Amino acid sequence: MRNILFKSVFFTGLIFICVIFLPSLILPKKITLFGGKLFGYWSSLCLKIFYSTSIVIKGQENIINDENYFIACSHQSMFETFFLQTIFNSPIFILKRELLNIPVFGWYLRKIDSISVNRNKVSKENLNFTEKIKQVMEKTKRPVIIFPQATRVLPDEVIPFKKGVGRIYKELNVKCQPVAIDSGKVWPKSGKMQPNKTITVSILKSIDIGIDEKEFLNLLEKKIYSELGLYN
Repeated sequence: MRNILFKSVFFTGLIFICVIFLPSLILPKKITLFGGKLFGYWSSLCLKIFYSTSIVIKGQENIINDENYFIACSHQSMFETFFLQTIFNSPIFILKRELLNIPVFGWYLRKIDSISVNRNKVSKENLNFTEKIKQVMEKTKRPVIIFPQATRVLPDEVIPFKKGVGRIYKELNVKCQPVAIDSGKVWPKSGKMQPNKTITVSILKSIDIGIDEKEFLNLLEKKIYSELGLYN
C-alpha cells in the first residue's frame, strides 16, 4: 500500500511541476533548470515522508569549481537522475534517445540541452557525440553527467563501465568528478522499496586529465565500486 501511495504522490507531483513550468519552454533556460531542481527536492521529500529515508551527502568539498568537468555517477535508481540537480550546477544529461520522445518531459530535456544517444545502432551522429558535448560545454559552465553503467543496476551488481566514458574523458580533456550513490537499497530498479534506510551520495576526489584512457576507466571503476563496498 505504501509503495502505491508513494508512486501516486511522487508522479503526480512531477506532472504538476511539468504543467506549471510549461511557460518556461519559451522563457530563459535558467527557469526551466530551476524546475529540474524542484524534481530533485521533490524526490527527496517524498522518500523522507513515505519511507523515512535519510539522505547523506559526503565530499562536497571535492566538487570541482571554476573549470569545465564531467560527472561519472553510479546508477541504481531514478533517484540520482533527479537529486543530483540539487547538488551540482544543473548538469547536462547524456541519455537514451527514447526519453526525448516522451510527451512534455521530452520537451524539457531538449530545452536544457540534454544530449541523446541511440544505443541500438552505430550511426554518424553517435560517433560524433563527443563533438556535441564539446559544443554544449563551450556555451555553459554546467557539467556534463554520464552514467557509465548505462543502465540501472542492483545494489550488489558489478558490471564493467562502458568504454564511452573513457572516450569522453580522452576527447574532452577535462577532469572527471566521480560520484557513488547507493540509492538501490532504498529505491531498487525492481522489487519493493525499503523504509528506514540511508542513501549516501559520495562525491569523490576528481580524476585529473592526462592519463591513459584504459587506465582512467579502471581507476574510475575502482573509485566508485570501492566506495560502494563492491570492489574486490
